[in-house]
Amino acid sequence: MKIKSFFLLAVSILLTNLQSQAQEVRNKGSLQVYKNEFYEEIQKAAKDFSEKENEPKKEFKVDFTGLDLPKSKEEFTYVWHNDPVSQGNTGTCWAFSTTSFFESEIYRINKKKVKLSENYTVYWEYVEKARRFVRERGNSSFGEGSESNAVTRMWKEYGVVPSEVYITKLPGQKFHDHSKLFDEMNSYLKSVKERNAWNEEEVLSTIKSILNHYFGVPPTKFTYEGKEYTPKEFLAKVVNLNLDDYVAIISLMQEPYYSKIIYDVPDNWWMDNNYYNVPLDEYMSLIKNAIRKGYTMSIGGDVSEAGINSHFKVAMIPTFDIPSEYIDENARQFRFSNGTTGDDHGIHLIGYMNKDGKDWYLIKDSGSGSFNVGDKGYYFYSEDYVKLKMIDFMVHKDALGDLLKKFGK
Repeated sequence: MKIKSFFLLAVSILLTNLQSQAQEVRNKGSLQVYKNEFYEEIQKAAKDFSEKENEPKKEFKVDFTGLDLPKSKEEFTYVWHNDPVSQGNTGTCWAFSTTSFFESEIYRINKKKVKLSENYTVYWEYVEKARRFVRERGNSSFGEGSESNAVTRMWKEYGVVPSEVYITKLPGQKFHDHSKLFDEMNSYLKSVKERNAWNEEEVLSTIKSILNHYFGVPPTKFTYEGKEYTPKEFLAKVVNLNLDDYVAIISLMQEPYYSKIIYDVPDNWWMDNNYYNVPLDEYMSLIKNAIRKGYTMSIGGDVSEAGINSHFKVAMIPTFDIPSEYIDENARQFRFSNGTTGDDHGIHLIGYMNKDGKDWYLIKDSGSGSFNVGDKGYYFYSEDYVKLKMIDFMVHKDALGDLLKKFGK
């Protein structure tokens, strides 16, 4: 009897367990964003406490309040140009300004509206910088900057492509950002120098692989408006400009006027010596006459001055720096020689207006400041600012009249 009772009890327990297991609900998992609101509050409080002890950075700038200044690009007479494009977090203003310049030239000469890829040129510029770095055993500059005539140099060698066939932003990337790209290439070249690993083929292959990761592989063939082109065919048949017609003009006292000189700055990394050096008065006259005839210019110089304000979109020379009547070749050379005028930025001069007897120039600018307010991508530069701080420009030779005859052969 006891055995039977024990058996019945065991069966009952077993059935209960089986029934319990059958009714058990299994838990499921999911990927969730970690939340810890109180810890976030701690972090914010710590950040607020540490930052409140640091005074905001202040710069000594012109007080523009009440000044009679240009306020809109529509006040200017200007030449056709593509809409401004931000260069993002890059040091490639030279490519953006000069590409914009050539787009306007294509329209002026061929009446075609074409948008070209800036970073296709940047890609090959980096390759050529790395090549020279190897050949000069690390004694050549490797940076993000360059000059306007680098564009013609790269186009002659590699051609050019429309922007639509070479999209160089990574998926989800809103603005160009070359910080990681440049750091990776620069660190690699430093290691090459440290190891004396001067294998040009290997170095260029590595540089290209880095560029390919961040930019994508540049196209060797593509279709544009229903026709197939190589980059060089596109340059010849669509861009259709004679690149030898473009001249770099400079005005510095340190070299003889009416001679071709080297623009001795790091961004002229290949030490090009084809800058036509002219007196300052002639330099300014060339700019004034060229833009009035419909010729735009890719122009470069210094933009770190008290008279520049992105929220007023103005670049001017304040009287507390130097009065207008004292701005001459000596004042210009003095600032270049002591380093207060640098080769900071490349821009595209596209228009003009005369105000109170002096010119103001409409500037198309890829730099971030030009996109803060108002007409996005534009600045208004005073004649005095150009005269004192903008060192060189590139323009079509037809805009120069008989100037080049003064240089002989």
